[in-house]
Amino acid sequence: MIKFGTGGWRAVIGDDFICTNIRKVAAGILALAKEENKTDKPVIIGYDRRFLSDVAAKWVAEVLAEGGMTVWFLNRSAPTPLVMHTVKSKELYFGIEITASHNPASYNGIKLIVEEGRDASIETTCRLEALIEAVGEIEFCDFGKAVEDGKIVYQRNLFNDFIDDILDLLDVKALRERGLRVLFDTMHGSGTYPLQVIFHTSRCTIDTINLNKDAYFGGQMPAPTEQTLSALSDLVTKDGYDLGIAMDGDGDRLGIIDSNGRYINANEILCMLYHYLVKYKGWTGPVVRNFATTHMLDRIAESFGEKCYEVPVGFKHISSKIDEVDAVLGGESSGGLTVRGHINGKDSVYAASLFAEMVSVTGKSPSQIMDELEAQFGKFVMVEDNLHFAPEAKSEIENIIMVEKKLPDFDVEVVRVNYEDGCKVYFADDSFVICRFSGTEPLLRIFAESSTKEAAAKYISAFRTFLNI
Repeated sequence: MIKFGTGGWRAVIGDDFICTNIRKVAAGILALAKEENKTDKPVIIGYDRRFLSDVAAKWVAEVLAEGGMTVWFLNRSAPTPLVMHTVKSKELYFGIEITASHNPASYNGIKLIVEEGRDASIETTCRLEALIEAVGEIEFCDFGKAVEDGKIVYQRNLFNDFIDDILDLLDVKALRERGLRVLFDTMHGSGTYPLQVIFHTSRCTIDTINLNKDAYFGGQMPAPTEQTLSALSDLVTKDGYDLGIAMDGDGDRLGIIDSNGRYINANEILCMLYHYLVKYKGWTGPVVRNFATTHMLDRIAESFGEKCYEVPVGFKHISSKIDEVDAVLGGESSGGLTVRGHINGKDSVYAASLFAEMVSVTGKSPSQIMDELEAQFGKFVMVEDNLHFAPEAKSEIENIIMVEKKLPDFDVEVVRVNYEDGCKVYFADDSFVICRFSGTEPLLRIFAESSTKEAAAKYISAFRTFLNI
């Protein structure tokens, strides 16, 4: 069966990500739109720069157009945030992005975006899966003929609205006065063009690496991690840049390199931006994070008399909670965040721009800002491990953790355990460890946070030994 996880449907190219299945997903989306009487507005289709993305986008468009829906088709690769922004700003029912985000190069996938520019809910994707399973004969038209007939309409100006809305949210004056020199590792992704335009408009110098389209992403994972950004770190320090910036394949995950070559991880980015928006820009409101994201956010929020809300993994939960509690910002340790007043999903184009604004306004480097936060709120170090397991072992692991609810012996006082999204163990010293199955890959993910790397690693080691993987 075709299953949708936290980031849509993802599958290995040539195995499950094939024309037949792609058209089945499109037919399922068409059936969903008809079932909900939502075929009277266009559906926007975007795609990243992965192998087969542009072709798969056309296969999807051919099915939807044949089924009577008007298709807005982007004339170039585009980041997922742009599709979300278009659905929200144009008040569309649906948007589709062909992407596997940060997954290995052998993967591709389809992400469904719904009204208000949100990730489709679990209820929606469950219904979609059932409709896909029930798909019979699939009808589709010829792409070129559908363009001639006006069923598929190329869109050329949607980038303008997306970029202009971000510029309206930024302190462009501060950016212009500071004149940052930025090295941008595009990671061969689709977020390149809008960030370049924003930085050029703001009179920042922005140079790029890995700008070409590469189906293998230079032999690396298309995710902005400390390991994948080692070359960016070297170049930033060697050539004297103020910042290094990197995004994943579809522009919704962010990585930062300081001028001294230090990798600024997603947890640190979240903490710095929330602190900046409240202290320097005078915003008020809580913050939202998922179960696997730093508890430093809790302490920062408390210092402002605000609350940090914890939600399950999956950005749909973060965006919903932001709306519910009018939060300033919400994000996750994997590298995605969004800010109140923008789109209802992850956007690294805006986040990177806002981060550059923060550096410009404060006159401090990211390392200096982070050192100040750690001096005030304590040190929080997160360690992550992705464990591979035999497919037949998943049910056994799940039974041990989620049914029998057995735990390793951590030699530390356990305050409570939460099973809402995997197994999260909270300790008396405000450290934690969470063990959960990936929603997009066959992996068991374990995140642990403590005051030292060694202490966090011990939690992970305890779980690995306990599960014998």
